[in-house]
Amino acid sequence: MEKLAAVTLATLLVAGTMPSQMYAADHGGSAPTATPIKHLVVIFQENISFDHYFGTYPYATNPKGEPAFYAKPGTPSVNNLLGGLLENNPNLLNSANSTGATNPFRLDRSQAATMDQDHDYTPEQAAFDHGLMDAFPLSVGVAGPPPTGGPNAKITATPGLTMGYYDGNTVTAYWNYAQRYAMSDDSYGTNFGPSTDGAVNLISGQLNGVTEDVNASGSTIGDGNGGLTLISDADPVGDACSTTTGELVRFGGKNIGDLLNKEGVTWGFFEGGFDLKTTNSNGTTGCKRSTTSTVTATNKADYIPHHEPFQYYPSTANPTHARPSSTSNIGYSDAANHQYDINDFYSALKEGNLPAVSYLKAPGYQDGHAGYSDPLDEQNFVTTTINALQKSPDWDSTAVIIAYDDSDGWYDHQQSPIMNQSATAADIVNGQPSCGTGTKALAGVASGTEHAQGRCGYGPRLVLLVVSPWAKGNFVDHTITDQTSVLRFVEDNWLRGERIGEGSFDSIANSLDNMFDFNRMGNDGQFILNPSTGLVEQERHGNGW
Repeated sequence: MEKLAAVTLATLLVAGTMPSQMYAADHGGSAPTATPIKHLVVIFQENISFDHYFGTYPYATNPKGEPAFYAKPGTPSVNNLLGGLLENNPNLLNSANSTGATNPFRLDRSQAATMDQDHDYTPEQAAFDHGLMDAFPLSVGVAGPPPTGGPNAKITATPGLTMGYYDGNTVTAYWNYAQRYAMSDDSYGTNFGPSTDGAVNLISGQLNGVTEDVNASGSTIGDGNGGLTLISDADPVGDACSTTTGELVRFGGKNIGDLLNKEGVTWGFFEGGFDLKTTNSNGTTGCKRSTTSTVTATNKADYIPHHEPFQYYPSTANPTHARPSSTSNIGYSDAANHQYDINDFYSALKEGNLPAVSYLKAPGYQDGHAGYSDPLDEQNFVTTTINALQKSPDWDSTAVIIAYDDSDGWYDHQQSPIMNQSATAADIVNGQPSCGTGTKALAGVASGTEHAQGRCGYGPRLVLLVVSPWAKGNFVDHTITDQTSVLRFVEDNWLRGERIGEGSFDSIANSLDNMFDFNRMGNDGQFILNPSTGLVEQERHGNGW
């Protein structure tokens, strides 16, 4: 592959000189791109703050009987809990936290199954407590204990559970990916709030523009202009698997699927359980397809409607879950309308028909969401997927982004920069009703709307990793990014920098470019991890080393 000398995507965009065809279509016929990345795979997981998985990186406890982790020499430091916050944390000192007042504490591998914490729009803001970051047990903490007990059982039985974190003996694969590839310690949810908010921001950067709100029960709020903004979870209107009694919403406006379709770029959203004709080994089928985790012992639906963002938009929805006409047509426009089962992704990969842009959502029990999923089931899904990609012919032109929808309310010490203010009854960062100060304000979807309320952000700090032959190795990026930085990468790489418009956060998002080195293929070869332990099974360097 011919490469341009000493040039980066961000440099070209800033200079306004990005050519329309820097890298020609590859042998599979995918669209021209601005970088060597011809295939982007976004593994979009659930409910993890940065400190919850990387609070002591790169130092693991390494107790007997658990997968051991030892950092490479020269591993860069990250903005974590080390250096005082483990021993003298403001959440211990704040008496308002009552029985939950505690320093951060390590959750053992035997404590992989935990209770879900509160992670809605207002409680997350309240936990920030005017930027003091000291009201997490009070505002978002939910008592455990983890079903398996283990160390720190006394505090996990209180709302102080929110202060728990894992290290490289449990989230071993993630720490190993960070060693080999690139991670960020300064990436945030676009807005405060739960899963649907993060999922929709990933594809449109815009939670305003709700055109339909069925069984309204508090998931939306007035935008100050006569419209509605989503601030909580609600199922998509029309989805065959959506709730029949709870709240449902539909969005107007555009998403990245609309832009990709216009340019003829192949893409798809692949979620566990989407194929309603498949029967699981336990006999479940249709919308009730489910799997029981051996870690949490919880039976959870494979398909979760409010995790599927494209279903909220009429232009990209597949409400009946219609099947693609063939495996070779995955990524193209047909009855499936680019919405597929996670098994379809593996079928397309095996057939050599990987779309240019793929969004992956694990079956419920593997998506990482506390309460029904866990780090060990999640690790199995992520490593199995990346191992398969690394063994495919397309690996040398692929980038995998591991990102998250929200923090679940798990403690993170870093206050997010407020890039877009809001002043509604649901906002409380700076005292009700206020989140952010000054004049920073993004528009809503409706034409002429100057500021759409209910979109306070950035929200909590989240995990972000880039796994790719083109990722910088053992690198920590300190660029402030958010979920729409992923959106921006798609726009810059395939769409010549076209933006969603309509007040999308993509207009102010920073690039992920600093996590890549497009001047050489630096981490090519294979880096195969054990799905159970996260330990390295095979490491082979290619010609970039």
